[in-house]
Amino acid sequence: MKNNFDLIIIGAGSGGLAAAKRAAMHGAKVAIIEGREIGGTCVIRGCVPKKLMVYAANNRQTFLNSKDYGLSSSGTSFCSKSLLENVRFEVSRLSEIHRKSLENLNIEVLKGWGRFSNKNEVEILSSDNNQIINNIYADKILISVGGIPSKLNIPGKELAWTSDDIFNLEKFPKSLTIVGGGYIACEFACIFTNLGTQVTQVIRGHNLLSQFDVDLSSFLKEKMINSGINLIFNEEVKAINSSELGLEVSLKSGLSEITDNLLMATGRKPNLKNLNLDHIGMNMDGKFIKVDKFNQTNLPNIFAIGDVIDKPNLTPVAIEQGRVFSDNFFGNLDRLINYDYIPKAVFTIPEISTVGLTEEEAHKLYSKENIRVFKCSFTPMSNTFKVEKSKSMLKLIVNKLNDKVIGCHMFGESASEIIQMASVALNAGVTKKIFDETMALHPTVSEEFVTMYS
Repeated sequence: MKNNFDLIIIGAGSGGLAAAKRAAMHGAKVAIIEGREIGGTCVIRGCVPKKLMVYAANNRQTFLNSKDYGLSSSGTSFCSKSLLENVRFEVSRLSEIHRKSLENLNIEVLKGWGRFSNKNEVEILSSDNNQIINNIYADKILISVGGIPSKLNIPGKELAWTSDDIFNLEKFPKSLTIVGGGYIACEFACIFTNLGTQVTQVIRGHNLLSQFDVDLSSFLKEKMINSGINLIFNEEVKAINSSELGLEVSLKSGLSEITDNLLMATGRKPNLKNLNLDHIGMNMDGKFIKVDKFNQTNLPNIFAIGDVIDKPNLTPVAIEQGRVFSDNFFGNLDRLINYDYIPKAVFTIPEISTVGLTEEEAHKLYSKENIRVFKCSFTPMSNTFKVEKSKSMLKLIVNKLNDKVIGCHMFGESASEIIQMASVALNAGVTKKIFDETMALHPTVSEEFVTMYS
């Protein structure tokens, strides 16, 4: 028996869920296929559980610093098992909320893995044994399968964790080596070290967060070193071996490290392996699916959003792509996605957040002579009584030709909350003159953004 739909969505992550709900609201008959929990990377294995761990790490540091504010206690203890159980409970709760919202919209939720048999037909394979359990058909099919962690192709790689494994732990290790210098590596390095794990981080390049403004990465580097993280730059892991003492991590330089566990945070890739895209003649853009401005592939009825296309791999971006897709093709609207001034955050301790161009990018785009840079660093009031007085850094990039602020960067407490609102200003085309004329809110960290005068 054929099961016909207006829309089939492969993958129930943030983008797929947004597209499914919006299409159903427009009256479409929708099916969504997912072999794992409803919610995808963000809810199940990424943003949400990781941010909960960040809160735990911050709360522990608040306890440890409480005596500086005249508060005394008999000490603190940390039960990683309890934290991990609570995180998994919250993740399950959120997943169930998404499931119920799909059911309330009469969206068909099909458990299994989706695979193309032709451009209009999707086979559903059992998530247990990969046997075909169903075939469904639709006029339009949306690929929203997200990404998966990549591992280095080295001897012993099977001994290493990826970020997906962290949330299934029963307890934290005493020591952990993290490979990588990007978002995920830096966030987990801060989480684990601030919750009592001895952390070593191996970075192939000479700095952290290579895609961010160099001043941000420099301030983060200093803070992570002061927090006790052992940062090893310009180094690569050559092999991993089991030993009586734990894992032996062999480095390219000839040195080696002994650690309880190793986390490979060495990037992610689109989760396309089992979709059978070659069979239907899908055009690719390197490792990504090639799409036009409407997220349409070379096959007119097939679309792709989220981490499988070459756009910022961020949850809000995928959600907007999903909603715009459904509005256009089921709501008869004519919308395009605004990729300008997308805010980003790295939830280290403290946070990094940014919107717009880095100083280097601005120089390349407009020339160094046409750019003004405003920057300040200081010890925030919240660190006044702390032994380790880490600084905050705020930075504005301004185009001299029109006085527009084209970059806003911050390292410090509440950076993500502050930059979220700054992104509204930059999208509105705000000038430095308007920043200067805006009254400060004192005493705050964010007031520095409106008091940096030339």
